[in-house]
Amino acid sequence: MRLWQAARGIGSGWLEVEITESSVMEDPELALGILHSLHAGGIPLYIDDFGTGYSSLNYLQKLPVDYIKIDQSFVANMSRSKDSAMIVRSTIDLVRDLGRKTVAEGVETWEHWEQLSRLGCDYAQGYFIAKPMPAEAFQEWVENFIPPVPSTEFAH
Repeated sequence: MRLWQAARGIGSGWLEVEITESSVMEDPELALGILHSLHAGGIPLYIDDFGTGYSSLNYLQKLPVDYIKIDQSFVANMSRSKDSAMIVRSTIDLVRDLGRKTVAEGVETWEHWEQLSRLGCDYAQGYFIAKPMPAEAFQEWVENFIPPVPSTEFAH
């Protein structure tokens, strides 16, 4: 446990922070300082809704984030739109090349799951994996969850 977490009574693995791309771009220098502080404290950081705001690739490479979340609007349309599919593929490649992990939001079909798996997406979230549930149902879900594609690495 890091000193930052210990001073606040937060156990390792209990806190992850998501920040939207647009909120980073409101005051990039302030956001960069805060994110560096959180990252130094061992807090995993996510950029949410990537591609929907006014992103700056210059700041993206400077941000000490661990995960970039691909917005569900691109994921939902990737099987019907070449443009959306290209954005998803390019984002996965870019994020991997930057040494970060990708999370696809809004995975709702087998087709989404398979396409993202082929593209090398690291993690997925959406109704295809699980619908929202009460906290007391989560442990049973974890114990009974079988990934839709056993050979894939993202069953989160």
